[in-house]
Amino acid sequence: MNRIITLQEEVPNVYKLVVEAPDVARRCKAGQFAVVIPDEKSERIPLSISDWDPEAGTVTLYFLEVGVSTMKLARRKEGEEIDFMGPLGRPADIENYGTVFIGGGCYGVGAILPIVKALKAAGNRVVTAIEGRSHWLLYNKEELIKHSDRFLRATSDGSEGTKGKVRNVLDEQVDLGEKFDIAFFFGCTFMMMKSSKRAKELNIPCRVYLNPIMVDATGMCGVCRVNVDGMVKFACVDGPEFDGALVDWPLLFKRNRQYVAHETLAFQHNKCELHHHAAGDDGGGQCD
Repeated sequence: MNRIITLQEEVPNVYKLVVEAPDVARRCKAGQFAVVIPDEKSERIPLSISDWDPEAGTVTLYFLEVGVSTMKLARRKEGEEIDFMGPLGRPADIENYGTVFIGGGCYGVGAILPIVKALKAAGNRVVTAIEGRSHWLLYNKEELIKHSDRFLRATSDGSEGTKGKVRNVLDEQVDLGEKFDIAFFFGCTFMMMKSSKRAKELNIPCRVYLNPIMVDATGMCGVCRVNVDGMVKFACVDGPEFDGALVDWPLLFKRNRQYVAHETLAFQHNKCELHHHAAGDDGGGQCD
């Protein structure tokens, strides 16, 4: 069990979680993830490791409240304990490529920080871009600016930076004469698919960090299998970093949608149950 040091909502539905985990903090590398179990009845949640401090013995993660287990995690309190396991997965492929474009969206805005730091430390010129539906959904900007040579923003409503997505920022920079040796994308599956396809059209090699359904997270159950370059890979032990141009995106979407109906029903039921519990309901209230 590991103690929660910080748990706060950064922007709506996106939370920053800092956990006391000295053994994990000493071993973390950019691109790895951890598994969190909010309580004894929760699922195992794979979350990208966003930062770590070996001296303080802490690990930082960002997560999106989207299902039952992340809803339960968001309602835990500082000082309470959760099950926490890591670091897991293969570290990112870090080397001196030259000029690198790094794009993050949603929870990926927080998750790209270790990649940005590591690539900068390896001698790369780092251009970082983040996206959100509006300016108030952009976060972690100060840290990303600190470790990037250039920092760019995109918003769907045009309220800050480029109107559009990370891939539109990439287009703009290429049109302005920027030459990128490689690109890294971190965020929801749709964002990574569209961004990697655009990078391929621009002849820019790219890496993505896949987020399939995962249970065991140590390579034994096979639930997180993905198809990359015609071969079956397990995201938990072969990834999560893969060549975005080689991922079978339609298959990944199909597998990720398997339990949507069940997840939606479970989310609504548990949200109702948690509401009654918080309100001190004696059991008379019913969740239909």
